[in-house]
Amino acid sequence: MTTEFNRQPSSWRFNLHDDTQGIHRQLAEGINTRIFAGQNVMLSVVRIAPHSSGTVHSHPEEQWGVLLEGECVRIQGGEELAMRPGDFWYTPGGVTHSVRTGEAGATILDIFSPPRSEYQRLGQGFGANT
Repeated sequence: MTTEFNRQPSSWRFNLHDDTQGIHRQLAEGINTRIFAGQNVMLSVVRIAPHSSGTVHSHPEEQWGVLLEGECVRIQGGEELAMRPGDFWYTPGGVTHSVRTGEAGATILDIFSPPRSEYQRLGQGFGANT
């Protein structure tokens, strides 16, 4: 019996753990992402190595983030909060933010609206700061 769950992958089905999918981008040393862009929303699966930190930056797009695995400290608007799996956050456009990890490293799912144009192609870095 064929069900929706055992069909072959199609152009609209993706997997968080399949590193062959998405547009690959190195954000910083130890921070890599895979980008999945739609017309109005963009997902970014970010893997952060232990003891890594991003550049404090901002961009005009709003951003949501979900800590899927590991631990991190979310830095936003001058505040720092420890995060654990299941925690998620909202960052309005123009607000400075970053993340850093300790011993565990982290996997984060970021959601952007509208999609960030600089993330829709291979490259490096966090993009243009505002």
